[in-house]
Amino acid sequence: MKLSYAFALLAALASPALAANAEKPSDHLAEVAAIRTVVEKSYIFPEKRAAITDKLQTALQTGRYHNTTPAVFSERVTEDVRAASGDHHLYLFYDREQSNVLAQDAKAEKTENTDAYERRHATSNHHGLTELRILPGNLRYLKIASFEWIDDETGGIYDDAMRFLKDGDGLIIDLRGNPGGSHAAVRYLVSHFMKADLPLYTFFEAGKAPVQSRTLSYLPAGRLIGKPLAVLIDGNVGSAGEDFAYQVQQYKLGVLIGNKTVGAANNNKYVPIPGGYVFSISFGRPVHPVSNSNWEGVGIAPDIESDPLLALDVAQIHLLDRLSQTASVTKENRADYAWVRVAVNARLHPVVLPMGTLQSWTGQYGPIAITATDGSLVMTRADRPARRLTPLAPDGLFAIEGNDMLRVRFLAHGLQTLWQDDPEPRNYDKTSH
Repeated sequence: MKLSYAFALLAALASPALAANAEKPSDHLAEVAAIRTVVEKSYIFPEKRAAITDKLQTALQTGRYHNTTPAVFSERVTEDVRAASGDHHLYLFYDREQSNVLAQDAKAEKTENTDAYERRHATSNHHGLTELRILPGNLRYLKIASFEWIDDETGGIYDDAMRFLKDGDGLIIDLRGNPGGSHAAVRYLVSHFMKADLPLYTFFEAGKAPVQSRTLSYLPAGRLIGKPLAVLIDGNVGSAGEDFAYQVQQYKLGVLIGNKTVGAANNNKYVPIPGGYVFSISFGRPVHPVSNSNWEGVGIAPDIESDPLLALDVAQIHLLDRLSQTASVTKENRADYAWVRVAVNARLHPVVLPMGTLQSWTGQYGPIAITATDGSLVMTRADRPARRLTPLAPDGLFAIEGNDMLRVRFLAHGLQTLWQDDPEPRNYDKTSH
């Protein structure tokens, strides 16, 4: 059984502009009838089915869908079914190609065409793993734009990413904007942070036996248990993106940083609707063993509230502080973390110095010339390019453009250069203004 949270994952690929130009306005009688049939047959909460279908019928009778383009019709149907249900996994979108693929597979009782469609999109997006970076302080960063899963393919992509993360002192997984995808991808990822064979969710579907999801026993890249972990979230994280965030929070695998998520927990599937439409219908719901619930309708609140645009820097500060306080940290590593923290903190809290103060630091310091240009200080040495200085602290500490290993500090009657790997500063007296 394929357990999925397809929340906006493939729907996002269907451009509204494409939909607007694809067909002429229509009364959408057949489309609404098909959607009502799907809801009456498959929606996970039987007690809400009548309210949803009544909402659709009323909208049809009052002309809400009359003479609308595919883009507008999809938008209005989505608004109506969500208003009646409160379920973010109920929505309609226009994608003629996907609708045809789903219809062909449904008729033939197979998934061959759908699998090929999903494989093509997963491959073009590197299965959702879109960026890996080494941040200062040996913090390893992974951006997951979506949780896509193709059997016998996606696992290898995750293995490479996990090997990259494994050598980091601390880890940052960025889910900001992640609309969802497959539980199989989440299960594979979260298994790296937990012991084998632990329960994740019990999935319930009407008329069927519950399905238990558990962590995997074998992982080619090994486990990352105990690595300091920060996960970035925002108000655009939904569905499978929330699945991973919820596991991190419930099992205390790390900290969530950013804003509250969407609140879309139900499992859904895509159903073809006449006219080139695709309808997302919730057919199951997950229950977590720790909370005995899920995040449907309420979202997941961060452990550390932050403007999502600043969440990466906030995460770095959190991890650097945690690493610095670890009992086993070496003196050299603690110094490196402190060095990096100053720069990250300056990005979060930019230092602005009066022009008069900057002017007082201009002059010649042995081989180093400091000038003021366009409101900033510039450092020049013979046979070396000029470098702009950026203030890191009000006490005269500056970063040097293009060299993260070297800094400058202005003193009452001189200047110091400080190297990250050298505890002894080099002092230069001011020789002229």
